[in-house]
Amino acid sequence: MAYTESWLRPASVEPAAKFNVWATDETQPTSSVPAHVAAKSLALIDPEASDAFHHRLLSAYFTENRTISDWAVLSDLAADVGLDRDEFLSLSAEREKSLAEEVIAEHNEAVQQGITAVPTMVIDEVLPVQGAQEVDTISRWIERLIERRPGGA
Repeated sequence: MAYTESWLRPASVEPAAKFNVWATDETQPTSSVPAHVAAKSLALIDPEASDAFHHRLLSAYFTENRTISDWAVLSDLAADVGLDRDEFLSLSAEREKSLAEEVIAEHNEAVQQGITAVPTMVIDEVLPVQGAQEVDTISRWIERLIERRPGGA
């Protein structure tokens, strides 16, 4: 996928970032909704595994070029963090519609707030910084916000 080449710049500024341009015969994801639904479902099933699953999703997509819109892949990732694959699929299927509605509502709320890029960080509840930014850029924005506060604090 050519668009993943645009991620090389942000990936290059963080030495710990692991990223591979999409270079596989595996089908590219059709949507991020299934991954978001899977993450919400997993958090309900095993909240303690939620962070591990989030990191596993990122690794599967950004470094392994796996199709994270495919429920077979998502169940493999859930198994990787200790869940029973079949139980995860069964419980996720039961909740899929309501969790998808929740994901879509959160997306729509973000758009209504002017957020149109991923990632977006909202600093001090007022300043959306959109897109992957270098730490220095984020630091400058925070410094400016602090300077503009009454008393500079």
